[in-house]
Amino acid sequence: MITSKENSEHYFWGDKCSGWHLVKTESLSIIEELMPPNTKEKEHYHQHAQQFFRILKGTATFEIANELVQVPAGSGIHIPSGTLHRIRNDQSENLEFMVISEPNTRGDRIEDPS
Repeated sequence: MITSKENSEHYFWGDKCSGWHLVKTESLSIIEELMPPNTKEKEHYHQHAQQFFRILKGTATFEIANELVQVPAGSGIHIPSGTLHRIRNDQSENLEFMVISEPNTRGDRIEDPS
């Protein structure tokens, strides 16, 4: 089946951020996401899942183990399991990206208690 944002399950997260489940199985998750300007997720890690973020529009700022990394459109970044991280949109335009998780992150997310 051909998938797109138009025919995929949509959800809201964080502060007015959106996600669309393009693939949602136990072993694989592919989500297209949109973050408005000046939004961020909570710092967290995954016990089992590794993730790859591919930036489609804008520039993402990642906090990875207390280091800032800027990832421009057309580039991506791999986050190994067990790595403390979060994505931010510090820009004045929407940030659009794909996040691929293997296996699915359902029940695997541990938020930083600090």
